[in-house]
Order: sequence, then structure tokens, then C-alpha cells
Amino acid sequence: MTFLLVWAILATMLIDQLQRILFSADTLQPVLGKLEAGDDASLGVVASVRPFVVASLFTREPRTVFVVVSGNDAAERFANDVAAYIGRAHVCVYPERMDMPWQDVRPDHKVIGARTRAIGLLALGRPMVIVASARALLRKVAPASGNVFSPLVITREDGVVDAATGEPIAYEDVAAQLVSRGYERLGELDGPGTFTQQGDTIDVFGSGMTAPVRVEFFGDDVDGLRRVVASTGQTVGEIDRAEIWPAREFAVSAGGIKRLKEALRAELASNRETVDKVAMLEQGVPFGDMDRFAPYLYKELDQPIQYASKGTLVVIAEPRSLFDDAAHRFDEISAMATEAGLKPDELERLFAPPAKMDFGTRQRLTLQSIMRIGGAVDAELAIQRPNVAGREEKLYAAIRSQIKAGMTTLFSVPDRRAREDFELAFGDCSIPFVECLDKGDKPLDRRYLNIVDVDVPNGFVIPDAYLAMISIADLSRRGGSRNTGRSIDITEVTFPYQPGDYVVHASHGIALFSGMVRQEAAGMERDYLLLSYAEGDKLYVPVEQIDRVTRYVGPDGSAPRLTRLHTADWSRAMGKARKSAKKLAFDLVDLYARRSSVKGFSYSSDTVWQEEMEQIFPYEETPDQLKAIADVKADMESDRPMDRLICGDVGFGKTEVALRAAFKAVSDGRQVMILCPTTILAQQHYTTFNDRFSPFDIRVEVLSRFRTGAQQKKALEGFADGTVDVLVGTHRLLSRDVNPKNLGLVIIDEEQRFGVGHKEQLKNLRESVDVLTLSATPIPRTLQMSLSGVRDMSLIRTPPPNRRPVVVHVGEWDEDIVSGAIRREMERGGQVYYVSNRVRTIDDALDRVVAAAPEARVGVAHGKMSPREVEDVMIEFATKKIDVLIATTIVESGIDNATANTLIIEDSQRLGLAQLYQLKGRVGRSATQAYAYFMFPGELPLTEEATARLTALSEFQDLGSGMRIAMRDLEIRGAGSLMGAEQHGNLSSVGFDLFTQMLGQAVDEARGDDDAGVEAASVGINLPADYFLSEEYMPAVDQRVLVYRKLAAAEDLESIDEVQEETEAAHGELPLAGLNLFNRARIRIRGERLGLESVTLSGGRITFLGVDVPKKVAFELKTRYGAVNFPKSRKLSVPYKAGAGAGSGLGRGLDASDGTGPVAAALMLLQQLGTSDDD
Repeated sequence: MTFLLVWAILATMLIDQLQRILFSADTLQPVLGKLEAGDDASLGVVASVRPFVVASLFTREPRTVFVVVSGNDAAERFANDVAAYIGRAHVCVYPERMDMPWQDVRPDHKVIGARTRAIGLLALGRPMVIVASARALLRKVAPASGNVFSPLVITREDGVVDAATGEPIAYEDVAAQLVSRGYERLGELDGPGTFTQQGDTIDVFGSGMTAPVRVEFFGDDVDGLRRVVASTGQTVGEIDRAEIWPAREFAVSAGGIKRLKEALRAELASNRETVDKVAMLEQGVPFGDMDRFAPYLYKELDQPIQYASKGTLVVIAEPRSLFDDAAHRFDEISAMATEAGLKPDELERLFAPPAKMDFGTRQRLTLQSIMRIGGAVDAELAIQRPNVAGREEKLYAAIRSQIKAGMTTLFSVPDRRAREDFELAFGDCSIPFVECLDKGDKPLDRRYLNIVDVDVPNGFVIPDAYLAMISIADLSRRGGSRNTGRSIDITEVTFPYQPGDYVVHASHGIALFSGMVRQEAAGMERDYLLLSYAEGDKLYVPVEQIDRVTRYVGPDGSAPRLTRLHTADWSRAMGKARKSAKKLAFDLVDLYARRSSVKGFSYSSDTVWQEEMEQIFPYEETPDQLKAIADVKADMESDRPMDRLICGDVGFGKTEVALRAAFKAVSDGRQVMILCPTTILAQQHYTTFNDRFSPFDIRVEVLSRFRTGAQQKKALEGFADGTVDVLVGTHRLLSRDVNPKNLGLVIIDEEQRFGVGHKEQLKNLRESVDVLTLSATPIPRTLQMSLSGVRDMSLIRTPPPNRRPVVVHVGEWDEDIVSGAIRREMERGGQVYYVSNRVRTIDDALDRVVAAAPEARVGVAHGKMSPREVEDVMIEFATKKIDVLIATTIVESGIDNATANTLIIEDSQRLGLAQLYQLKGRVGRSATQAYAYFMFPGELPLTEEATARLTALSEFQDLGSGMRIAMRDLEIRGAGSLMGAEQHGNLSSVGFDLFTQMLGQAVDEARGDDDAGVEAASVGINLPADYFLSEEYMPAVDQRVLVYRKLAAAEDLESIDEVQEETEAAHGELPLAGLNLFNRARIRIRGERLGLESVTLSGGRITFLGVDVPKKVAFELKTRYGAVNFPKSRKLSVPYKAGAGAGSGLGRGLDASDGTGPVAAALMLLQQLGTSDDD
């Protein structure tokens, strides 16, 4: 498309109005001025808003925009987010090739097609946003001086044209042009990269295309251009234009072959295989490792960026992260090359070392939020996140506030039905609104809420531009299920995966997930996972079996060895791992059995005093919190010893659950022990419990460094004689001199932070007393054990009302930033935590803080100080006599200070992800906006793990991210430390998720469950229909995989309804193929509950096998549809044919021509056969 045509299209879209509002901000004028003058510019902006900025710049001046980000996943997300604003037609991705040039593996033509198209568009200078990861740019391509990446453009008007030269191509030359572009001529099409020629017709399956095209010639003119169904050869409609992009990244010329033969003269004289491969190159016959010959065909290969045409804007997101990402990937490639026998100079011919990566001389815009010293930006765009998750009142209040402030306020709701529902709600609460659809010409109005249909991935508020965008996704940002009584979604405690990840199939072993592919069978289409195994073997897994596939996470984060299909390798690995899982399960269940055989103390129902104590709680309980409290009380009132885990994010109210449990225990004359990982947390819990319990004459004591020897001795004596009701402390409570008179309840905070020896003692405690464990960042094994029944679990996923997410800044240590952060907090009457985790250098940190903010009152606390000194500092901080508390990570747990709302951590790259997240939880515990600065030394290169940890903190800023943080931490570190050294080999051979699944099954067997080890009989569903979510409906592959996984894992109808509701809210009403997918899952669940064996459509009848039909229902179905029931063989058959209808006569049956399809018909019949528990 030309500049004018693209500009005309964008001028009619919503983004045109948005970019004018955005660029009216005074803050952005220095950046715009530089860009208009042709100079380079830089902008400080958070990652979530960068796609909007890029889309706005492209709309303001349509041209080629080449965006470079860190990571392949990030490139896909960035492209999808930009496309939400400007349309998919104006965006493409330049993906990384995962195959290596020296590997004898045929490349993925979908990837090749995307790469050649991206470089071709870059070279042609078309107005387009092209997104690439830094690692994708490492691999060199043919020199920019040739027209290697030029497509063939086919239209009826102009025939076949070479896009680079504009020259028409005669019919007799088309085949040669295709061969020169890497296409293979065959008798029949065999996937992308092939073509056939018969008479005046050429069928070509373009690289990267989803379907072939048929070109019919009349002489040199194109007489017909149609799409083709690959499996049948039938055409399915006319198209106006086709672009055939090259199927490889280099061209073969006579001069190139001559140069190659000269360079490889010695090898050609001694190696027959090389001779054969060079001959295949000359003949245009593709083979696996043909790319290794590319450097010899040219004097030198180029980097992809060299193709950028004049006028291209190169956008670089986080330059330092890009370099680190590329460096780590290059190290991996170098290791593979060395293993394959390549020399360093041979590798450099194929890949550009990061130090030599060149982003070209074109105009450049740098976007960054991980700030670097010496890298001052031209402007910094302040961004806020809409705080609307949770109750509807928060959304209404935010909208009213923004309109009152004079902001242009938009609410993005892509689905028409959802828009109508919201419009009714807004009308009821008197919020003025107007509908401004993307293709309409209605101007945005600041006086109203502007409801738009653009599928915006993330909302944002830009105060400087008076612009507020709320996405429907922001309403459910916390990610929790509305029904707090349901068990946790399995996709939350297993690892997500997407193309390029290593996965494990339970029956076939470790593979590389190559992508989602659509296959046709009997005229119907469905999606499959394509898994690549060792030696080039491939396996297609239907999406309804996706629960058999899990992400591979090994013991140390390293890449695994792929399994060979059809060998005994996998069965041996599975057998060994299963045997080990059974042993581990026996140990776990042995404890469970001992507890079950002991009769515990049964507490009485709540007393009047309990109700009075609970009414003192100054906040409104969240639904999850109330559910957890009810669970704990029910456990305590039973005669089985309680062992319950309370999982809840930092500040979500776990302590209140523990308080009420403790009060209940003490009310019945039992004692309570509260075990904490740190002295500071113990002191905090002591203060909290003492304040709440003192009005009720309950005595609380603490054992810690803050108490004198005499005080501790007195507390122990009181606990022994029963005069102390609640004793708080660290692992000191596990000492032999702690002898409670009548212990009834043990509360353990952050159990995973205790050592192995302490955990053994805790295990023994569990045999006789009630145990309540609290955790903010649970580990997946803990969750899996809770699901298997060895431990009970309650989840608190709802944030307290009016709680705001902490604003996160990640960057190099900079005195100006530190100074600004401290002074801003002091100006609003607040306090600052400054964490420096090395005692020997904490004085240097003190000097830095004093230099940054001389007026601040500063205190220091660390573990080497005496208890009295630490206590004095803490009291001064609590009473606001100190503005900045410089401390080690002793502040990680337990200091609750509502006025401390800024956290600064230096050397944050040294700390673990869960630890950083816990530290972040020290601020933001009130309605005041809090800030967290994670800083690192600018002179040190960040390791790959450190970069991943800091990126995760930027990514997971929402409230309630503890579980996702725990999963990401495990993903980064590997799972070896989790299961212990003895399980290292099993984790390496089968992966973490599959091993924990096996462990859960082994636990069931060890407990003697009747159904243990017996796989549930699956319902055979043979209903010819399309089952897939199309790329047009849901572009992101990882999102489609997640939906497929949720459907496969769903155990009740409500789960499926929730997934459908979330999907349609984000992407609009499901097309028929997608609805079939959801209804198939509903048929599976209903069928399993009815004992159904199969449902089949054959010979114009839908037949159910293995179903008992009540007589009344059988009579109704017979009368209405002509159904025939066979009670003895448990079979029901219902006519299904076009034109059929209800009533009497031969035409009775279900109408096959009503447009809903056989899946909906079968589901409707199942609903009549029997109700489900959750109907």
C-alpha cells in the first residue's frame, strides 16, 4: 500500500483521534520536534504503553517502522498490541529461526515466510510496523544489494510482477522465478514452499500462507486467481491479489555456485555428501542443512537491518536489555556450533556477534523504562494504571473522576453484547456515554464516556495528555475466579507454554512445541499441536488431548534432550520416575494416615466473645477471606487434626484468618504457638495479636532477640503452666525447653523459609495438633499436594478494597532518581525503606542516601546489631522520627507501616524473585499510591536470570500476582531445589509438571483410593464439525493454547462458562468453529457424568452409546424427534437431517440445516437426558 492509501485508511480509524490527543501533551513536544527534524530521539515510557505510542507515531506519519524488543514472546505480544489499534494488515513480525544452519532439519515454512515477508517489506519501504526480537536479528541473511526478498505480486489487472523491479514476468518464466525463490516443483502440492504446473495453471503454496492459490493464465495474462483446499484441490472463491514471498533466505546464482565450489574445493574433492548437496542446490532441490552453504554463495552476508529503506524509523525498546538478550542467545548458539564442530570464523559468517550488531544509520527512537545512567531521555511520559478491578463501583467512580478532570475517557469493549450490557449499567447509574466505533466518524467527547470497540490489551491513564483508556481486561486484572468455593484452575499451578518451548507428552516424551497447525479431515478443520521430536520426527496432538502435554521445566533450567519416538527411552524414564514418585508419595501419605488415625480436639461453635473480637476488625472482609475463615473454623470444629494452607498475596488478610483461628482455640482452653521465619515478623505478630486479644484477658508473649533472658524465661514458664495463651517466636519455639501445657494450634508463617531440620519437627507436630500455614508466594508442589488431598488449602485472591498496585521502576542506581523518590515521599509526609543487603557495605549505602537527600532523617538496622539497637530503630521508624530506614532484608517480613510507601532496593539483581516480591509487599498496604525502585549497578552486566527476575517484577505489577511470581521464579531457577537432590534425575527426564502429576496419582494410590491409577474413561465424540479458534479471532498463539488447556482441564460446566465469558469479553462473540470447541467440552463433562461411552453422527442419525434414558424422556424424544431408544444395549438414536422438524410424521428429527451444527444438537439432547450437578 502507498503512503496516501494507508494514511487515508488510518484517518477513518479511532487511532487517528487518539494520536492527536496523545501528541497534544507538552511533555512529548521535544520528542516530536526531534523526529520531525530527522534526528534521533528517546522517550521514557513503561512497556505496556509502548505499542500505543508506536501505533500513534505510525498513524501520525505512515512509514516503515522497525521495532526491536527483547525476547521472541515480547515481539509477538508487541505486534498483537499494535495491531489492536491500526489493524493486522499494517503489522508483521520478523521471528527468530529455531533451526540451526548446520542441522539437517527442514525449516518451518511459516517462520521462513514471515521472515522473508518482513525483510521484503522493509526493503520496499512500505508503510508497515515490523516487530523483531534482538535474538532474531543475530542470524545473517543474503546481502541487501540483491533482490532476494522481492515477492511475486499476482493480480488479474497486472499479471505476475516482480515487486522490486516492477517488471512483468511472462508465463514461461514464472516457474523459474519460483524455483529461484526457493520453491520446489512437484507433481502435487506438499505443503508451503511447493508448486505444481499443469497446462496453463500453476498452483503455489506460498511460504507462510495458510492455503495455496491457483493461478490460471491466458497467455501471459492472469485469467483466474483462487484459493485452493490443499487436501482436495478444490477452489474456494476468487481473490484479488496474492503475494508469493521467497521460501528461503538466499538465492542461488551461477556466480554464487562458482564462488561456493572454489571455497569448498578441498571438501568437494573428499566428501561425496557435499558433492551431492551442491548438485541439489544447483537444481533447486531443498534439503535440511542447505543454509550452511549460504555464506559461500556471497562475498559476505548482511544483517537484516541493512535492508531498511530510506525513511525507516527504527524503534529500540530497552537497549541494554536487547544487548543482554542477544548476548545470551549468541552464547547458546556458540555452544551448539562448537558441539557441531564449527570454528568461530565459520559461526561469524552465519551469525552476527552482539558486539557487532548494527541497528543501521536510519532515524532511531529509543524507548526505555529500565533507566540507565548517562542515558537521559528527551522526555518521560508519566503513565498510571486504571484502578478498576473488583467491584463495579470502582469502575463507575474512576470514570466519573476522569470525566470531571476534563480527560478524554474511553472504555474499550470489543463485544457488541457486552457493550449493550455496560451501556444499560451506565444508564442506570447516570454516567453519560456515547458509542464511538472504530470504523465510524463520530468524534471523541470529553464530556462523555466514549465506549469503543477497539480490542485494547491494557488500559492506561496519561495525565499530561488528559487521556484515559480503560480496557475490559482491566476489570478482571486480579485473575481470580469469582466463585471462591471452587478448586484452583490447573492452568494456574502448571507452566504455560507456546511455540519454541520444550514440552512433555505423557505418552511420547520430551519434544519441541513447533506451533499450532490446522488440519482438514473429511472436509472439517480442527487444530493440532505440532510437536517435534529427535531425528526430525513429528507428532500431531489434537487440542482435546492438550491435557496430555505439559511444559518442560527441569532441575536447573537447562534445555533437555529430545525423546526419540517409537523407542523404549521414554517408557524407561517414565518407569523410573513413577517408582520414585510412589516412594515419595508413601512418605507423604504415611504422615497423612498417622494424622487421620489420631482423634483431634473438636472445638465448640463460635462464642459471643468470638463475634465481638471479629467485629473489632476495622476493614471489610473480602469474599475469599470469609471463605478461608469458614474453612478453618470447620476444620477446627471437626475431630480430625487440621492441616490447612492459606495462600494469599502480601497484605490480603491472611493474618486476620490466623487471628480468628487463634482466638477460637484459646476460647476452648487450648494454647497457640505462632512460628515466624524472622525476628522482625515475630515482633510484628506479637504486637498485632496482643493489641487484638488484650481486651479479652488473653495473654500473648514473644520469644525473640528483643526480649531479655529474664523476660523469655518468664514467658516459657507461663506457657508451661498455662498462664500464657499465645506464644510467638522464630524457630526458637522448636527448642526442647518450650513445653506448652495444652497446645491446640500451631500457626506457621511462610513455612518454605524454614530449614530441613525444622520442617521435620513441624511434620511431627502435625500428627497431634491443628496446623495452619500461611504463604504469600506458594510453590507449585505445595499446591499440587493440596489438590491431592494431603493438605487442605484456601486461596485468598481478592485484594482489599481501595488497594492500589505498587508502581514499579527498574533501572540502574542513579542519585537523581533516589533523591527524587525520597523527597517526593517526604513531601507527602511519608517514609522510605532503603534496602542494602550487605552489612559490611551498609555504611556506604548510608553515605549515598545522605548525599542524595541531606535533609532526611536516616536510621540503620541490620542483623549484626544488638536486639535493643534494632528495636530502638524500629520504634523510631514506627513513630515517624525517621524518614528513611536503611536496612538489610530483615525488613522483608512483618513491618506494617501505613506511612512507608516508597521502597528503594540497591543491588536488586542479587536477590531472588520471591524475595524481591516480598520486599515490595512492605509498601502499598493502604489506599496511598506506593512506589518500588529496583536498582542495580550500571557498570555490571546483568545475568540472564537477573534480567528475567527484574522483567517479571515489571510485568507482574497487578495486585494478587504472588502465585504467578512463584511460578516464574521456579521457571527461572529450575525445579531442582524444590524436590531435593534425590529427585534431580527424575525432574531432568520427565520435567516438573509431569512428575508432580505422577506424584498426585501415587498419593491417591498410597491412600487406597479405589479410582487411583485408573484413567477415567473418555467419551468418544465423533461429530463432524470444525473445532478451532482462528488466528483472526484470537491472534496470539499462547492465548489460544491457554484456552485449549483450560477447556481440556475443566471438570465442571461452570468452568467452561467462565472461560467462554472471559474469551468473548476480550475477543467478541465466538464463531461457530470456536463455539463447537466449547460445546464439545460440555458434551465431554455431561457425558462423563451420565456414563456415556460415545456420541456419533452417522447415516443421518445422532447416536448415543452407554446411556440410560428415563422412560418419560425416551417417550418425549420419540414423540418430538422420532428418537429410538434401545434400553438393553443402552443406545439412543435420533434423526438428524436437513429440513427435519419436531412433531408427527416421517419428517421428524433435528434439522441439520438450521446453522447451529451437530455439536449444538448433541449437547441439546444430552441436556434432556439428565441434569448436571452444576446446572
